Amino acid sequence: MDISKRIAELKKQPGFADNVGMILIHNGIARGWSRNTKETVTTLEVTPDRAKIEAICQELKKRDGIFEIIAEANSGIFQPGDDVLFLIVAGDLRENVKSVLAELLDRVKSEALTKKETMA
Repeated sequence: MDISKRIAELKKQPGFADNVGMILIHNGIARGWSRNTKETVTTLEVTPDRAKIEAICQELKKRDGIFEIIAEANSGIFQPGDDVLFLIVAGDLRENVKSVLAELLDRVKSEALTKKETMA
């Protein structure tokens, strides 16, 4: 995902200027070490459930103040440093946008992504 391009497209949507005061972005990157064991990770295999991600986005988009949610989860085998997950939440006030981004991230990671690390 080209984040700058997606934000530019988002800003062109009807109603953007009247409804958006904040855009928050999450850029998930393949880590070079395991969260659980701290061992060195050589590759990360990611399998997203795109239908589940879309369902989560649609549910959270109904929250107060949320204008748009964009999610892109890459699929395949990644090296440390590769982009894996992009989330964009646009809305009116930080109180609304921050909480939705946090919930979106937690739910996508726990409900809609399968990851398998290969250790060195």
